[in-house]
Amino acid sequence: MNDRAIYLDYNATTPVDPAVLTAMMPFLTSEFGNPSSEHAYGLAPRHALSIAREQVAALVGATAREIIFTGSGSEADALAIRGAVLAAKTAGHTRPHVITQVTEHPAVLAACRELEELHDVTLTYLPVDADGLVDPHGIDTAITSDTVLVSIMHANNETGSIQPIPRIAAITRARGVLLHCDAAQSVGKIPVDVDDLGVDLLTIVGHKMYAPKGIAALYVRTGVALRPIIGGGGQERGLRAGTENVPYAVGLGTAAELAAQALVEGETERLNNLRGQLEVALQAGLPGRVHVHGHRTDRLPNTLNLHIDGAPALALLADLPTVAASAGSACHAGQDEPSAVLVAMGLNTQDALSTIRLSLGRSTTAQEVELAAARIVEAARRLTP
Repeated sequence: MNDRAIYLDYNATTPVDPAVLTAMMPFLTSEFGNPSSEHAYGLAPRHALSIAREQVAALVGATAREIIFTGSGSEADALAIRGAVLAAKTAGHTRPHVITQVTEHPAVLAACRELEELHDVTLTYLPVDADGLVDPHGIDTAITSDTVLVSIMHANNETGSIQPIPRIAAITRARGVLLHCDAAQSVGKIPVDVDDLGVDLLTIVGHKMYAPKGIAALYVRTGVALRPIIGGGGQERGLRAGTENVPYAVGLGTAAELAAQALVEGETERLNNLRGQLEVALQAGLPGRVHVHGHRTDRLPNTLNLHIDGAPALALLADLPTVAASAGSACHAGQDEPSAVLVAMGLNTQDALSTIRLSLGRSTTAQEVELAAARIVEAARRLTP
């Protein structure tokens, strides 16, 4: 145990659950048919796709018809944002307006920038406070008669801070504006219900919840109009062409069912307790040197984002080969520049460059947490005795 690597990077990606792999295997082998085929080989894949859609829908309180399978969270974000805005242009909005925030996932920001550069769309990028939260009043103020979409993530991938989505939804609904929410980090870790949140579009990502990489889904509330961004054979209600990836959709469906079961069994509370244990151990081992970022209560139960005085993150992690963690967002791993999220929250460059993200998962144990804390403390002391 003392020499074994400890994985604390579940926000970057999760391992595939063995039950997920088992469910997928028939559709990688004997049940290989195209679900669009009318002959016998298409029956089992078509039925499996239907079941998977129902499983994903059940996890977020949607109907099966409102779930569109995509190849990644980035694609789901693009379909939601580009699809909604281009549909609005088709409906007569000559210069649509979109509101987002500066700490959004790069996939959301990239989709917004493309609309701005190529489709004569105006953008408003709202600031966040020291906890990384956007002010709902700022959204209300920013909405104009041209606003067609607001895109605010549910939980930040770096800090775990949870945005006040129901309050934002009450504003967008009253103003007749669509609300998209990237929930890649929250679905499966905390209860997520599309009606409780009040969202119109919601991104779900497989590899953040023990399904394989290469599968995701977009919840599209009934009645919301989208323009497809991939044309072709008309699959996924005409919103995402291409022969469906049946094995991976089955994997996502099974992962969704497992996540729902874990939530009922208290996984959120278990992770919250383990994260607290990790924070206490680090604070005790490095008194006065550990500083936690993000909202203290409205945050994911598994995520601990902090900086250690005198311990640059990349140097610290390089000295910790047996603890797998991230320096800021995994999407920017290895770049010796401050996280844009942390800078937006008001951290100075030195503190941002000393920040690490520790994210726990289903396999994390109390013993691993204690050992990881001890290793981090030792490494930080070596850097700054």
